[in-house]
Parts: sequence; C-alpha cells; structure tokens
Amino acid sequence: MSNRHTLTFTALPEHIDELGHVNNTVWLQWVQELATSHWNAVADPAHRDAFVWMVTRHEIDYRGNIGAGESVTATTFIPEGPRGARFDRCVEFRNASGKVIVAARSTWAMLDRESGRLVRVREDVAAPFAPFGSPAD
Repeated sequence: MSNRHTLTFTALPEHIDELGHVNNTVWLQWVQELATSHWNAVADPAHRDAFVWMVTRHEIDYRGNIGAGESVTATTFIPEGPRGARFDRCVEFRNASGKVIVAARSTWAMLDRESGRLVRVREDVAAPFAPFGSPAD
C-alpha cells in the first residue's frame, strides 16, 4: 500500500514544442501515465479488472519547464478520501535541483468496466491509496 508513487520522465525531441521546452499536452500525458502506473502497482487485481478511471478535470500550474534530454521526477499522491465516484489526485514534477516546476490536481471518476457507469469508490478500493494527504505527511 502506498499513498505516493514516483516515476522519472525524460523529455525526448518529440516532446519539445516551438518554445524549446516540453509541450503542455506532454505534461498531461505524463500525469495520466503516472496515475495509471500507481493504480496498476497498488490496486487489488480484482479492482483493476472491475473498474476503469476517467478524468473529469485537470488543473495545472506551470512554474518552470525542461528541455530535450532533461528529466523530471514525478510524484503522485491522493490528498483526501473519495467523494462518491470521484477523488482528486495530485502530481508534482521536480527538476534535477528538486524544485517543483509543474503541479497538477486532477479529478478522476471511477466507472464499472462492464457497464461504463459511474460507481461509488468503496472503502476497500480506496484503502490501498491511504493515508490521504500530501507527500510530506
């Protein structure tokens, strides 16, 4: 069980936009990759088979960026317990010096994989991602 999950991403030439740094859509792709990796690493296999997640909202603060060949360490955490079928997930991307350069908060909704309908996040589904709070907690 782990409230936190970390991956490293390296900017490839195809991630770089005309401004010479990682394009905003790539940051969103990395948010989704990190969230999916966390779910697959921590969730009960029966829950992975029964449920699927979709994003209903992204909020992103850009405080810096990286160029081709540079890496960021991304950490995700669940700041609080679920509300019905939804919960929020935070992601912090840190550059080589440890500074948070991009921070995201996304709202995810859980769907029954078979029916495609929203379902309430049960306590047993949320439990592997607790304790809820910031990475420093």
